[in-house]
Parts: sequence; structure tokens; C-alpha cells
Amino acid sequence: MRHDKKRTAAKQVLNRTVALLALAVSLTTLPAASQPPAREILDRVRLQQSQQQLDLQGQLRSDGTVLPFRITQTGPVIRYTFANPPETVQLKLEEDGARLDLVLLNSTKKFAASRLDEKIGGTAVTYGDLALKFLYWPNPEMLGADTIRSRMCWKLRLTAPTNDAAYKTVLLWVDQESGALMRMEGYDLKNLLVKRFEVVSAQKIEGRWFLKQMRIEEIEPGTEKVRTRSYLEIKK
Repeated sequence: MRHDKKRTAAKQVLNRTVALLALAVSLTTLPAASQPPAREILDRVRLQQSQQQLDLQGQLRSDGTVLPFRITQTGPVIRYTFANPPETVQLKLEEDGARLDLVLLNSTKKFAASRLDEKIGGTAVTYGDLALKFLYWPNPEMLGADTIRSRMCWKLRLTAPTNDAAYKTVLLWVDQESGALMRMEGYDLKNLLVKRFEVVSAQKIEGRWFLKQMRIEEIEPGTEKVRTRSYLEIKK
């Protein structure tokens, strides 16, 4: 009888342990078989974005223009340092929003809202694009699953809470396995596509996967015609 009680107790402990492990796995991965809430996916994307440690060289390239930059990140603080003209922009990913600052000699100041639509070095990328504000927009919608470059993704629709954002609506494709952003499409107030970001390739650096090349396209509204095409590239 005593042995039976011990076996029963041990079995109960084992069952609880298995249940806890299953819960842990479900919180750290998004199984393709089940469709998680859109908010859960965005929370995971923000968490992933805010936990990286890196110091890499990159460039923005558009036609004959090449704009080198250095990207450094310590947790939720990301800095883009441009050489021509010399300028450092800092993005801080906070719990309830993202803050974009201009780094001065011994301090930082909030990046001027009037400059958010300004293109960086004549490329298709604006300072506002660096801010990732759409990751914090409320009430994201799940549109289902889709495939981007052979990767299974969750497709989300995000709507700006105000009319002063660069995009009224954003469609977002998030890799189901890694939580990485694979594609982003920005739509204007008339629901016309105006810009598309898409990961073209990735690379492994010191055992971790990083972006290698992202294509940024400005679209002629209502035509699907590409007006300008730029590339963001990260070097080993």
C-alpha cells in the first residue's frame, strides 16, 4: 500500500512537471498548428527586438548612393551612427512605446517630429521608419498564415490610432518560428500601398542569425509601380 502511494505521488509530480514544461514551450514558441492572438505575436516581436546585443557595420544603398552606418544595440537601446553627414540617432524600445532621439556630444534630445518623414541620405528609408512605432499600435488584427521566401509567417494588420502617422495601416508578416519581421507594407489614408520592406537574405554571425539584406520600395499609390528601390545591408 505504501509503495502504491509513493508511485501515485511520483506520477502526480511527473505529470505536473510535464505540464509545466509544455507551458514553457508554448510561451517561447508559436506553434504553426495553432493561431495565437495578434497581440501575443506583437509582444513577442517587441521582446525579441529589445533583447539583442550587437555591434555591426551596414549601409543604405540606392542607385549610386551608398550611405555607410554603424548599428549598435545594448538591450532596448539601438543606435544608428551615420558618417555623411555625421549624425547618431538612438531608438529606445520601451514597454509602452518607442522613443527616437538625436544623440548630441554629452546628451540626447527628442528627435524632431518635423524630420520623421525626412529621407535618410536620399534613400527610401525615413527616420520615422527607424522608430518602429507601428509595433505599439493598439488592437492588432490576425489575418492568418502566409509564406514569405519559404518561411511560414503570421500576417497581421495594424491600424494607426491617429491620422498623423506616416502610414494609416500596416500589414506585417512575422516568422512563426523565430518571431522575426519578414515583410512590412505601409498604406496611406486611402488604403493605397505606398511602401514595402522585405527581408531578402539573412546571415549567421557568431552563431546567431542576423539580417543580411532588406529591400525597401516606394510604391506609386494605386499602381503597384515601384518608384524607388533601396537596400539596407548588414556586413559581417
